[in-house]
Amino acid sequence: MDLRFSDEDEAFRAEARAWLTEQLDGDFAVVRGRGGPGDEHVLFEERLAWERHLGANGWTCVGWPKEHGGRGLTLHQQVIWYEEYARAGGPGRLGHIGEGLAGPTIMAFGNADQHQRFLPGIVAGTELWAQGYSEPNAGSDLANVSTRAEPDGDDWLITGQKVWTSLAHWSDWVFVLARTDRDAQPKHRGISYFLMPLRQDGVEIRPIRQVTGTSEFNEVFFDNARAKAVDVVGGVNQGWKVAMGTLAFERGASTLGQQLNFRNELDAIVEVATSNGRIDDPSIRQRLAQAHAGLEVMRWNTLRVLSKADGAELPREAMITKLYWSNWHRDLGELAMDVLGPEALLAEQGVPPEESHGEGYDLTALQRLFLFTRSDTIYAGSNEIQRNIIGERALGLPAEPKPSSPTSPANPPVNPTPKDPA
Repeated sequence: MDLRFSDEDEAFRAEARAWLTEQLDGDFAVVRGRGGPGDEHVLFEERLAWERHLGANGWTCVGWPKEHGGRGLTLHQQVIWYEEYARAGGPGRLGHIGEGLAGPTIMAFGNADQHQRFLPGIVAGTELWAQGYSEPNAGSDLANVSTRAEPDGDDWLITGQKVWTSLAHWSDWVFVLARTDRDAQPKHRGISYFLMPLRQDGVEIRPIRQVTGTSEFNEVFFDNARAKAVDVVGGVNQGWKVAMGTLAFERGASTLGQQLNFRNELDAIVEVATSNGRIDDPSIRQRLAQAHAGLEVMRWNTLRVLSKADGAELPREAMITKLYWSNWHRDLGELAMDVLGPEALLAEQGVPPEESHGEGYDLTALQRLFLFTRSDTIYAGSNEIQRNIIGERALGLPAEPKPSSPTSPANPPVNPTPKDPA
C-alpha cells in the first residue's frame, strides 16, 4: 500500500484539523477527551449534541458513498480524519455502531427502501443503534442464538434475551439475530437479521454494573417485541451471511482512530512516568518502548488489512487484529498501574456529583483504563475463540473437535474397543 499522502490529502488534513480545533476549543470544549473506555457514562446530552453537530456539518459517515449521505472519502482521507479526530481529543462517538456497523451492513445487504429509511438518521446523528448479537449461551458461538422470531401478519414477534449490548439504554434501534427456523441444520442456516426499534412495549433494558462502577453494557429482554417483516435484512433465514458481513466492517478505517486513542493513552502514561521519576527505571523504560513498538506494528498491519479490504469479506491479515490489540491494550493498562505506583490506589477527588454517583470522587483516567482493559480479551470474541479463527480460517487448520457427544465422529473414543475379527 502506498502510504504517501498527496497534496489533496494534506489539504484535507488541514481542513479537518482546523474544524476540529475550532469546535473543540469552543462550545464543545467540555466533551474533549471524554466518553472513551470506562468513561462512556458521562456527558450524554453534550455528546449527543456533538454527534448531531458532526452530522449537520458533514463529518459523520465520512467513508460512506455520497449517494448514501457520506463524504465518499478515499481510504487515505479516512485515515487522516480518524487520526485528526483522535489527536484533537474528539469524544467517544455515540453513533459509532450505526456508522461503523449498522449502516455499512444495510448498504451492503439491504434493499433500496431500507437505505432510504435507515441511513439518513445515522448520517444526521439523530438515531443511535445497538448490536443484538450475544446471548447467555451464544457469545463466541454466535450460531447458537436462541432468541426466536415468529411471523405475525406483517410483523415478526421477537422473544429472547441479548446480553453485553453496548449503549442499548441510549439507543433508538437495534439489529438483532434471531432464529426463524429452529429445525435448520447446520444451525446458522435458520437465523435472520432484524432491524427493530428498542423503544416499544415488549423490550426491557437492564444495565449491567461493571467493575468501573459504570454501565456501558446491558441485558435486553424481548417479550413478543415487534419487528416489521420489511425490516429483515438479506432475506429470512439468510442472516448468517449478513451477520458475518457486520463483523467484517468492525475492521474498517475507524480502527486507526482507536489506535490513535491508544497513542494518547500511551503518551499520558509516558508523561506520568516522566513526572514521577519512574522513567528512570530500566524495566519501565523497556516496557514503554515495547508498547510503542507494538502500537506501530498494530498500525502497519491495519493499513495492510485496509489495502486488501474488499466489501464485507475479511482478508486473512484481519483475523489477527482482535487478538493482537486486546492483549496489547490489557498490557498497557497493567503498565499504567506500575507507572503510577502507590498513587494507583488513590481516587480522583472533587469530581462533580453528576459524574461520580453523588460521591464526589471517582476513578482517574488511568484507573479506568486498567479496569476496562481487563475485558478487552473477552468481549467481541475471547482470545480462545480468536485463536480458533486464526487457525481454522486464516491458516486452514482442522476445526476444533465439537463436544456434540462423547462418541461422535468429531470426538472418537480415546481408546476405542477393537472390532471382533470375526
